[in-house]
Amino acid sequence: MREVPLSILDASDEMLQSGFWGEFKQKHGWRASAFSVSAGSSSFGLLVLTRRIARLFSLAYVPFGPVFDPCAGRGEFLASLASALRPRLPRGTLFLRFDLPWAKGGEMPVSRGHGVARVRKSASDMQPASTVVIDIARSLDAVLKSMKTKTRYNIRLSEKKGVTIAEGSLNDLDRWYSIYQETARRDRIGIHTLSYYRDLLRSSHEYPGEAPDVKLLLALHEGEMLAGNIVAFWKTRAAYLYGASSGVKRNLMPTYALQWEAIRLAHAAGCLTYDLYGVPPRPDPGHPMSGLYQFKTGFSDKVLERWGTWDASFRPLLFSLYGAAEAARMFYHRGVKKRLRARTREADS
Repeated sequence: MREVPLSILDASDEMLQSGFWGEFKQKHGWRASAFSVSAGSSSFGLLVLTRRIARLFSLAYVPFGPVFDPCAGRGEFLASLASALRPRLPRGTLFLRFDLPWAKGGEMPVSRGHGVARVRKSASDMQPASTVVIDIARSLDAVLKSMKTKTRYNIRLSEKKGVTIAEGSLNDLDRWYSIYQETARRDRIGIHTLSYYRDLLRSSHEYPGEAPDVKLLLALHEGEMLAGNIVAFWKTRAAYLYGASSGVKRNLMPTYALQWEAIRLAHAAGCLTYDLYGVPPRPDPGHPMSGLYQFKTGFSDKVLERWGTWDASFRPLLFSLYGAAEAARMFYHRGVKKRLRARTREADS
């Protein structure tokens, strides 16, 4: 294993493992390091992000990596990789968190040894563990015909009602963010600051190496912004990253028009897949994101399940304390805080 310039990672097929992503995350509190790793007869690049926590300690994070999947002995492989990385991480690093892009299949056992206490499943996934990936290597007619009838109907309805899709600029971001805040309140999701999305759009044009084409797509009706998506086009893959939709004129189905336009742009750019980036793993009316599942699986019923987030702890006792604090914070934000917001809305209605 050796450290290499971030730009070496621009060859990766995974955008979150690219030099671009490392440079971008360095603008928002992370330190990015790139490594060239050998595993038997294979070699791969690895982006590792680190940041300080509680002043004395650090955490390390591998977003959607490693891209290399050994298929067998996955737990031992991650433990060995974490052990090899440990001397190269900042002093006081409590753990290394892997957000695995590997599709589920086979076994992913808890592992001990290789100088690391153990590798175990994280309490929550950082990136979506389940997603809908649409095959767009076919003709657009074939892609459209493979969608559910209601989805095709809503795409055509939006067009018939006069919804148009335009590419936005940085000047449109303030208005888009206002709608995004509305979406976050309605769906009870966490979002970044406006500067995060502004930097993402700007960085895609300013990064000196190979960068994704990040677009802000806007759904408009009679000059009014109804919804908007941020979509990234990277090599043969495109991904829907962030979406905002207003409560105004929802009957015009602007979100369907946005996704269809993104698919058409991705197809024209030579992409082979379009990732809708996150759904519940299965249909469940009681799931808080069940509506999202219905919406996204309307474009394709093929749900890809990944292994999700796994942690290799370097200091087991301190990591256990951190894990307990993290679990308590998640319980508050996903449970108590959401219920309080729901009750507040009920009282105001």
